[in-house]
Amino acid sequence: MSETAPQIAASGRIPPAPVRYAQALALKLGRPAWPRGDGGDGPWPLVRVDEFPHARAFDPGGALGTDAYRRFHAVLAEAGVPYLLAVPPRVSRDYLDPTGTESRPLAESEAALLRELADQGVTFGLHGLDHRTRHASPRRHSELCGLSPQAAALRLDGAREALAALGLETPVFVPPFNRFDAAQYAAIAERFAVVCGGPESVRLLGFHPTPVRLGAAVYLPSYRPLYGRAAEVAPALLALLESGRSPWAPITLHWGWELEDGFAGLRRLCAALAGCPAQPWSNLIAAS
Repeated sequence: MSETAPQIAASGRIPPAPVRYAQALALKLGRPAWPRGDGGDGPWPLVRVDEFPHARAFDPGGALGTDAYRRFHAVLAEAGVPYLLAVPPRVSRDYLDPTGTESRPLAESEAALLRELADQGVTFGLHGLDHRTRHASPRRHSELCGLSPQAAALRLDGAREALAALGLETPVFVPPFNRFDAAQYAAIAERFAVVCGGPESVRLLGFHPTPVRLGAAVYLPSYRPLYGRAAEVAPALLALLESGRSPWAPITLHWGWELEDGFAGLRRLCAALAGCPAQPWSNLIAAS
């Protein structure tokens, strides 16, 4: 690995809506979405995990509760993989129901686990307030879309303060469902060093090299093939390593998906990361 961090792309801009729609279609039809970067000794992976508490964990003692997350974290910890964890301060009952209003604060067991993770070097990203969608259509799932920039900012400020009260700092924003309005970006970027995105972000913010300086923050979208199940990400990371290029390589995992194969795919990804170790998020935050 090179000791010099890859450069962050020069300042970008959010393209107009027709361009964003065309870019989203191109990505859906298979446009390559590899991180950019040349030279060096290999990629600089950044691992992002969505999300704890899980959006379906209204019952904190259920199958997606703290015990399951401890098992997931143990695999990464044993392999020495640093990562960012997306965290909402509240958990909704039926988060896909936009008419619902019931949510709960973090259970003490959840808060205690998050403090343990902080002590072990996990970085945290704010994952909205309660992960409840405002829209019923799966293509429009978002906690923020449709709010004014001011209302979105107030919602995120309150969420961030709730986590800060637990001693959890969140220098990174991870939008629920990877969606928020382009008009909200400036207010969000003023509050966070790094703003994350995903495949769903392209239609709303456009397709960007990753990472890129965008407004007051660094925008870090994560695209397939580095976005998905670990079993699919692992061979993609090995291919990127063999390419000889040296970009930041944002990987996004959903830990609930990794339960399905008993973490077999996650262990394969950890083995792949042995050849190009994942970077602490503090490196990117410092570079921003």
